[in-house]
Amino acid sequence: MSKFILSKGWADIMSSRAIQLHPSWLAQLESEFDAPYMQQLRDFLLAQKRLNKVIYPKGENIFNAFNSTPFDDVKVVILGQDPYHGPDQAHGLSFSVPKGIRTPPSLINIFKELHSDMGLVIPPHGCLQSWAEQGVLLLNAVLTVEHKTAGAHAGKGWETFTDKVIALLNEQQEHIVFMLWGAYAHKKGKLIDSDKHLILKSVHPSPLSAHRGFLGCRHFSQANDYLLAEGIEPVDWSLS
Repeated sequence: MSKFILSKGWADIMSSRAIQLHPSWLAQLESEFDAPYMQQLRDFLLAQKRLNKVIYPKGENIFNAFNSTPFDDVKVVILGQDPYHGPDQAHGLSFSVPKGIRTPPSLINIFKELHSDMGLVIPPHGCLQSWAEQGVLLLNAVLTVEHKTAGAHAGKGWETFTDKVIALLNEQQEHIVFMLWGAYAHKKGKLIDSDKHLILKSVHPSPLSAHRGFLGCRHFSQANDYLLAEGIEPVDWSLS
């Protein structure tokens, strides 16, 4: 794993003198950390820490999605909004929780759709790490959140950073499946060329909306059919 040394502020946030990024992402994103918006985001996060606010995920997991799925291996992007805001839930992968943590309601609906769409057994855990290691970038639009305060870090700069991520994938790769669930994720669609990639949209898998189009969307089989048609290895969505 490649490292580069951060300013003291970022090092304090990450609880490390260096941030680890896969070399393929480091080549794409290193300059972003010097951008004014990222410096402002760093200052905001530092101020929150000085106020003893609890921030999720832990510093070493903030960029877990990038370390788990190299830039050149991305075949599917599943875009979330911001991390889970309960203790021990968030670990840097959208919709995923570590093994041993109760599966959240939205992820339960994702598993229900997988069962309906592909006949897969609903797994006993909610860790999606194996998806990430197969090329599924589990990306939240906002990479940090305050304890029990959903959306607390929205509008602070993370959206600009993840817009850059989507734009880079759109420009430099081909035949990626983008799963955009909910109005927040749909906004990223403007950054994606539908002639180069497959865009799949539905409502969010939250219990408040899943019955209005997520359940029955068949996005997982559509993604694999598209990848196969393009000569790309499909995703093994099973987790049991």
